[in-house]
Amino acid sequence: MKIYKYDTEIQAISAVKTCNLYYSIPKRENDTTQNWCSYTFYNNFFYINFDESLIPILGQPIDMEIENIEMK
Repeated sequence: MKIYKYDTEIQAISAVKTCNLYYSIPKRENDTTQNWCSYTFYNNFFYINFDESLIPILGQPIDMEIENIEMK
């Protein structure tokens, strides 16, 4: 799976904020869309799933094996 990997939550939050700024999200305070992307904590690191729209902001992703975790 292609991801953007971060060692700390602060780095992941910063990446999300950078994407939000690039895409001007949210347009208004009460908009439904508050973030362009989101991060996940997994196996002692944080990651953002790859999307083509993130390349201009975050660059090229890395390939990494991530197990699917069922939500209960």
